[in-house]
Amino acid sequence: MPARLRCAVIGTGAAGLEHLRSLASCHHAAVVAIAEIDPKRSKEAVDLLKIHRSYTDYRELLEQPDIDAVTIALPNHLHARVAVEALQARKHVFLETPMATHAKAAAKIFETAKKMRCVLMVGQGFRFNRHTQAAKEILDRGLIGEVYHARCFFLRRSAIPRLGSWSTQKEFAAGGCVCDLGVQMLDAGLHLLGDFDVKSVSGQVYSKLGPRASGNGERGKSAVNSAPVFDVEDYGAALVKLRTGRTVILEASWAAFHAPSSREYGVDLFGTTGGLSLYPARLFREGAQGYEVIELAPQKLAHSEDALHHFVSCVVQGKKPLIPLEESLKVQQIIDAIYASAASGKEFFLK
Repeated sequence: MPARLRCAVIGTGAAGLEHLRSLASCHHAAVVAIAEIDPKRSKEAVDLLKIHRSYTDYRELLEQPDIDAVTIALPNHLHARVAVEALQARKHVFLETPMATHAKAAAKIFETAKKMRCVLMVGQGFRFNRHTQAAKEILDRGLIGEVYHARCFFLRRSAIPRLGSWSTQKEFAAGGCVCDLGVQMLDAGLHLLGDFDVKSVSGQVYSKLGPRASGNGERGKSAVNSAPVFDVEDYGAALVKLRTGRTVILEASWAAFHAPSSREYGVDLFGTTGGLSLYPARLFREGAQGYEVIELAPQKLAHSEDALHHFVSCVVQGKKPLIPLEESLKVQQIIDAIYASAASGKEFFLK
């Protein structure tokens, strides 16, 4: 393995450009090439970082022997196919969330990574946030006692993607705000609990405001359908029961009429001797002068706050990622269970 990981980015929309900026700032990585079918977006990426090689077919990129790793920033329905092909080409893979459009496809990615002995990491970036790291240290030290409940939320008030883009169509996205925003906070909450062993899920999703949107949202600038299609959810909620008896409440919205809040997203943890609230990280407990609130100000971090930098260092140094594949697969199974429960109107039990 070269001293610098030779990387390529597949898909140069908003997420792909973030990947490129991250890799450009990583001392252990070098951006070798990109793959993008849209000429305008390809030129934007090439001009941004002076990249010398650009492919319209990602398969041609995967054939290149001087590429060690790829990042995948494509519409959700392409995640599994491209990830599997990249792994089979013996490339290490950093994959945007959600892992896939359903758990069966995610399991195939998982098995391929193990078979090819390549590093695969799903970009569940909130694990690397400094406030998450600070809260995890508090929890690992047992400073709030037994944690019995968590509330995870990502609630936007007006953020419907552009109608006609892949994000608003079930065929390409699999779902709406739950698999876009909810997946991130669900992972953060379960990671903080250190518990992904889910017994059952009760979920409900709504599509109330999306179909009425103007279709001019900032996200989803590249339309795949000229018609204003919106057949995914704009709000979702779920009760997740763990086998330990603990519970997790998840809420996600792209748009909703709710009160303004200083926290658009967060995780609240309830313990027997204290509580934690993110973001930012705050500790609640009984002190000498009564109930006290402590603002956590992490100084020394165990991991880089950049998930992609962490991925690069894991490949170069042969370390295990902070995000085990088993946990990424479990998150996908829970997301599937939310949709299955919502469709059936019944509690969904996981095996």
